[in-house]
Amino acid sequence: MLTFVGRDLVRAIRTYSVMAAGRGLVFRQLFEPVSCTYTYLLADADTKEAVLIDPVLETANRDAKLVKDLGLKMIFAANTHCHADHITGTGVLKKLVPGCKSIISKDSGALADILIQEGDTIKFGKYTLEARSTPGHTDGCLTYVLNDKSMAFTGDALLIRGCGRTDFQQGCPNTLYHSVHSKIFTLPDSCTLYPGHDYTGQTVTTVEEEKRLNPRLTKSEAEFVNIMNNLNLPKPKQIDIAVPANLKCGIQDD
Repeated sequence: MLTFVGRDLVRAIRTYSVMAAGRGLVFRQLFEPVSCTYTYLLADADTKEAVLIDPVLETANRDAKLVKDLGLKMIFAANTHCHADHITGTGVLKKLVPGCKSIISKDSGALADILIQEGDTIKFGKYTLEARSTPGHTDGCLTYVLNDKSMAFTGDALLIRGCGRTDFQQGCPNTLYHSVHSKIFTLPDSCTLYPGHDYTGQTVTTVEEEKRLNPRLTKSEAEFVNIMNNLNLPKPKQIDIAVPANLKCGIQDD
């Protein structure tokens, strides 16, 4: 039986999907519960060309089936960064969906079919996603912004009322602070922001909400740095296997 949070999650996802469909955009927000990772499917309803953002290894079959069920042609599987808490599904999806190409930031140091950087775009049908470099959690973090600036996919750079940690994998709180303020908070206030993770059951936020309510990023830079340097979080459980695999598009050594 769905919990109250679960019912709200399903209702919210359906609402966002209907709103997107109204402008010819197919949109699905998908969830992997172990790492609390969101995966996003976007497609042009006319051309059927699709892109998948931040797939997870364990749910790659689910994602490939959804693409097939919806009659879509997935041409790209893109990562927002080199993840430390789960293995990306891009390598497996390339096998499951012939013709699909993997994408990651050139600054990540990881392998992929296509390496992109600040200002590059991912085109699917009449839509594009602009890559904005938002380092600080990792050097290779990208935020993907839909061409009309109505939606942005922030990975771990900005979470709902939070942000990605900065204590490993090239993390730097000063860099992250400037990334969020200069590349995400400069988007329209109404722009909906879709994070890489959420641990409380929330699904989406907006630029206006985070500029006003984020308990870390509403602080001064010095206060933010102090907060981030004193989180004392445990090491991600999968980091020792996730990072090496993700540097190779999610392909694991036998």
